[in-house]
Amino acid sequence: MASHQKRTAVLLDPHPLWLDALESILGSIDVAVVGRTTSADDALRLVEEHEPDILICETANGGMGGGALIRSCRERVDSLRVIVLGASREPADIDAAFEAGALAYAVKTAHPDDVASTVRQTFDSTIFLANSFSTNGRSNGSAPHVPDAVEDDKVDLTRREREILALMAEGHSNRELARMLWVTEQTVKFHLSNIYRKLDVANRTEASRWAHRHGLVGRREVEAAVSVPA
Repeated sequence: MASHQKRTAVLLDPHPLWLDALESILGSIDVAVVGRTTSADDALRLVEEHEPDILICETANGGMGGGALIRSCRERVDSLRVIVLGASREPADIDAAFEAGALAYAVKTAHPDDVASTVRQTFDSTIFLANSFSTNGRSNGSAPHVPDAVEDDKVDLTRREREILALMAEGHSNRELARMLWVTEQTVKFHLSNIYRKLDVANRTEASRWAHRHGLVGRREVEAAVSVPA
């Protein structure tokens, strides 16, 4: 898409008040809302009809399930960027959104400026890390190499958790992690809490030691920046 063209968005949320709020936020950063709905099925129809640049959705809707909606929308519009604005703070729900193809997840208590920043970053041609692959396997950006398995059969870390653990062990703060992964700091904290529980450690220092001991640090390979497809 040429830089002078206005970005477009479809919004999905069960509550009209949130739709109003999101449309106001997007208007402040020059993103035009071409469709808004409280129905997941209607959201899919709107994405097919308008082929927007971005879909912002609350996935806890009736009808088509959240993950299924994200996948179906991205199958129809390969370049679609999806941000989930969710009420849930459960790491499993956040991971499910990422696995379905969302680029970012923000809880509904996020400040409007954080939501606006997340949308702007979605359009940046820059390096980003996980969850940047389209359904046909083509990368939408560069991604780090993260070991597929940790050599400890008593620990079951997800790929996102291994990625966050490796970056944290390299000394990155929660704020830096949030910026690098295009998520909120609160999302990073949720993942870290889950990591600590799985590793049976009490803090960042102990988790970092574990990461070094198990070879997570120093094995990431960040490639050169690749522009997000327009």
